[in-house]
Amino acid sequence: MELAKLERVSWFHIAFQLRGSVIPAIVNRVILCGSFGCLISILFYFKFPVSWNSLENVVPSVVLGLLLVFRTNTAYERFWEGRKCWGTLVNSIRNLSRLIWVAIAERHPQDRSEKIVALKLLVAFAVATKLHLRGQKIDPELEELLPIGYGDYLRNANNSPLEVAYWIGDYLQVKYEDRGLQIYQLNSLNNLLNNMVDVLGGCERILKTPIPLAYAIHLKQLLLIYCLLLPLQLVAELSWFTGPVVALISFTLFGVEEIALEIENPFGLDANDLPLDAICDTLKNNIRDLVATSPNQINSSRLSDKPFYN
Repeated sequence: MELAKLERVSWFHIAFQLRGSVIPAIVNRVILCGSFGCLISILFYFKFPVSWNSLENVVPSVVLGLLLVFRTNTAYERFWEGRKCWGTLVNSIRNLSRLIWVAIAERHPQDRSEKIVALKLLVAFAVATKLHLRGQKIDPELEELLPIGYGDYLRNANNSPLEVAYWIGDYLQVKYEDRGLQIYQLNSLNNLLNNMVDVLGGCERILKTPIPLAYAIHLKQLLLIYCLLLPLQLVAELSWFTGPVVALISFTLFGVEEIALEIENPFGLDANDLPLDAICDTLKNNIRDLVATSPNQINSSRLSDKPFYN
């Protein structure tokens, strides 16, 4: 849900909703630890020597907490870096589309339709980037933004966004050679196109540089050891409440670790990933609004009718 919608929903509704939470992912681990705590309570009730207070410092809670904080911060940094990359992509596409629509001269009857094709290719770059990061194939959403037959080229391409960027760059070069652009305009447009390709590279860097496996394994091992030793430390004081308390503590720890796991790849389809579909839809609407306005609709004579200063 969007932030604005969340603010209108009651606090308790948000606190207990399952969609978007990590509860479904960690419930099995929590039940396992809680059940083990109940088993320890039963054994303690029958006088088995299962209360070992000396295990308190086997996995210091401070060390485990610092590891979890570092894990979460690292994952959120990747999430925020991905969001900044897509923010840069949106701004670059908006600026590039505006300059194409306004700056490129229309010398021939087909120039207007070629502009529209180029603007659609800008949105196609964003959609192709989304699919590329998610490891998905070319879909109808992307094909409807491409000229007829161009979808076949992308299906055989190793990197479909780069192919779309090549088509946009080729269009700009053709317009320059046809004297529809000045050299300084071409350089400005190419700089924006380069920014789009840089964003693609930044997103690929995030996607292809996961958290080191050894670190992830070690943290999971420490979490499991801590949660399994916890009932041995608490059973003497909590008795039959050991199981519920252990389940609550394990819910907290496993939940924090699972949140980090979900957001470390911000380009997927999870509820907590970046809303790439909504971002692409926004770009489509922006281009649609731009195309609906003639580049000559606002001219100097109309601006002079109502001066900015009295």
